[in-house]
Amino acid sequence: MQTSKIFAQFHYTRSPDQDVVRPARHPVVVVGAGPIGLAFAVDLAQRGHKVVVLDDSDRIGDGSRAICFAKRTLEIFDRLGVGEQAVAKGVVWQKGRVFHREQELYAFDLLPEAGHKMPAFINLQQYYVEGYLVDRAIALSEIDIRWRNRVVGVERRSDGATVSIETPDGPYTLAADWVIACDGARSPLRAMLGLDFKGEQFEDQFLIADVKMTADFPVERWFWFEPPFHPGQSALLHKQPDDIWRIDLQLSPDADTDHERRPEIVRPRIEKMLGHSNFELDWVSIYRFQCRRLERFAHGRVIFAGDAAHQVSPFGARGANSGVQDTDNLAWKLALVLEGLAPPALLNTYNIERSEAADENILNSTRSTDFIAPHSPMERTFRNGALALAGQTEFGKRFVNSGRLSLPTAYTASPLSTEDCDVWAGGPRPGAPVPDAELRTGDDKVVYLLNCLGRDFTLLSAGPVDGALAPNGVKHVCIGPDQSLTDTHGYFARRFDAQSGSAYLVRPDGHVAARFKMVTAAGITQALRRARGEAV
Repeated sequence: MQTSKIFAQFHYTRSPDQDVVRPARHPVVVVGAGPIGLAFAVDLAQRGHKVVVLDDSDRIGDGSRAICFAKRTLEIFDRLGVGEQAVAKGVVWQKGRVFHREQELYAFDLLPEAGHKMPAFINLQQYYVEGYLVDRAIALSEIDIRWRNRVVGVERRSDGATVSIETPDGPYTLAADWVIACDGARSPLRAMLGLDFKGEQFEDQFLIADVKMTADFPVERWFWFEPPFHPGQSALLHKQPDDIWRIDLQLSPDADTDHERRPEIVRPRIEKMLGHSNFELDWVSIYRFQCRRLERFAHGRVIFAGDAAHQVSPFGARGANSGVQDTDNLAWKLALVLEGLAPPALLNTYNIERSEAADENILNSTRSTDFIAPHSPMERTFRNGALALAGQTEFGKRFVNSGRLSLPTAYTASPLSTEDCDVWAGGPRPGAPVPDAELRTGDDKVVYLLNCLGRDFTLLSAGPVDGALAPNGVKHVCIGPDQSLTDTHGYFARRFDAQSGSAYLVRPDGHVAARFKMVTAAGITQALRRARGEAV
């Protein structure tokens, strides 16, 4: 059996599809076996649908690459069966510090409240995440991963797409009802369809160095503006598992990347930062900031996700997290379409909702980039003024931007949401993600709200609400006194403005479809029809 040990090589296996005269047809073909493609494949397979995954490589990528995985992404991983494994291996953190030269400007806490299953963030090398997802995919009979299958052509049709593939045994062709392009920032499929990114590519460059060392720095995110060890530039320090530390150092826009990657150039920079040479270089790379996206993510039966659809600068950890959240949005919608329970027009809302998320991420990423690496004398003057003000006043700290960290998007413009008819003092609005909450079962066992939600739609209610109000296929979860789940610490009541008789209709991806102070069968039915795309 294949194994996903780090850097393990996976064997190319000839598929029976390569021996047929006419192209074999599959409902869904995913291009790219990185974390985005694998997360989508696992999600769809857990819903009972077969998926073919094509990847031009035969191994998990080397280098840590994406390392910061946010709470929302970890909650998605938990539903996919790899969340607890990732948290157990990862370095858990929620606090950070921002410095200007030698002065600490402020510290922050990303999750100051209790009652959540998943932490605010973990740091975990991408190859571990890929490994866990490969193992999960291998365990699901619905998924067929084909290594060393390089897609060299795609032809869109009204009822699907035809994919041309190169293998060690020669070429073959597949027909697919749907093709999901998760083939990364340089996406060959994007080029094959002649699609261009819109947005901005910055000249600024950063050096990434993963170093192996034993250090007693606290498990926090440390960011410096103009540190004494790297004058005039910025720097970032993060801890990863296995005594690996991620260091980012800003370089000048005209720096020679080949020169800057050389160990004899990198090591003195790191030594100056750390004050010693007791470390080993584990991985080195250089990147440029990019804030760009496709105008549309769905092109007929070919749909793009992750870096193939949009790219942002690394500060804020919005790249991989946003990509996983793309798949979380797309998988349940495609499953309903495949099952004939929703019209294909439902998939148009993937473009609407995830475009809103991409624009939000690009806006935050661009603002961070402009602050970290000012492009004009006026921007630099503003940045320096904000840093000076932050060192002297509390309100000045709000102007400092070292990378606004990843948060899930609330889909404010979603056509799937039913507007409130009632007045709410708090709680997640329609389109917003559902927050987690610690609950207790009848035998006083701790459970978490997000683990209690159904794989499809869920009616989440407070107090005695008639379960018969939930239409067929909608799970009913009732929380309150004398119910199977109790809100012992009041987390649910506070986070949902929950009063007796109120209820939320929750989508399969954990976003709110509708909410009611007093729920009725007609209200739930109408909101469910809307959330399934019947009004799109």
